[in-house]
Amino acid sequence: MLVLVAPGQGAQTPGFLTPWLDLPGVEDRLRALSTAIDLDLVHYGTNADADEIRDTAIAQPLLVAAGLVSASALGDVAPGAVAGHSVGEITAAVFAGVLDDTAALALVRRRGLAMADAAAITETGMSALLGGDPEVSVAHLEKLGLTPANINGAGQIVAAGTLEQLAALNEDKPEGVRKVVPLKVAGAFHTRHMAPAVESLAKAAAELTPADPTVRYVSNKDGQAVSTGAEILDRLVGQVANPVRWDLCMETFKELGATAIIEVSPGGTLVGLAKRALPGVKTLALKTPDDLDAARELIAEHGVG
Repeated sequence: MLVLVAPGQGAQTPGFLTPWLDLPGVEDRLRALSTAIDLDLVHYGTNADADEIRDTAIAQPLLVAAGLVSASALGDVAPGAVAGHSVGEITAAVFAGVLDDTAALALVRRRGLAMADAAAITETGMSALLGGDPEVSVAHLEKLGLTPANINGAGQIVAAGTLEQLAALNEDKPEGVRKVVPLKVAGAFHTRHMAPAVESLAKAAAELTPADPTVRYVSNKDGQAVSTGAEILDRLVGQVANPVRWDLCMETFKELGATAIIEVSPGGTLVGLAKRALPGVKTLALKTPDDLDAARELIAEHGVG
């Protein structure tokens, strides 16, 4: 059983969309989406530098667009489940038939702008904790006033909070944690600091008419499969200010009998977690079109819902 997943913010790198533009129709599709949301996705995916694409309002639409064009290049896919990490949940909503391309890009554009505005209120950020016991780490973070914003499984938790709180964490790591790595994001996402973004996103979501999912959609909120488009949209709104439970998503993949996972562009992060948390499950990161043949082979072997 194949699971199709989409990465979250921080996965982007300068020029990562460049090789995809060589595929027929990709540039035209990206330019049409760019016009729809008034953001030059081709420029930001090819020529922009790391600082430009670190901007939340740019990074989020760019990631969703990249996930959509790379998944389309696979051809017919019949996953048994789909999921996305953070903003990747919007990409996954398209995979599941809940939203179309235009609706998804309109929603993620509003999401990125709202979260950027919320991040500008207070200087905040996120850092990944590598290693350690999750319960010990979570208790330690709460003592420092930090939020375990992403509980990713495979020994990784992402802490979020003010820059002062993150500096304190760097000096006082939880017992057993090998390393604290600052992330290239512009704010404390999935925490109370994002509460101002929820209202704006709710207004954007109210303008959409979601369809019910045609494949299992596994939610970041609790790792559960959600059966209605309305509930998926509600969860997409609320998730902005609540922790991502990717560990529970991976537990659900295991319970569903997943045998393979493909991560759409710019893939790598979620596949890395799966390799550690789901031994025996085949994985593939769809980084460039050079990965398409291997991905199609994996789909032929495992892509039966």
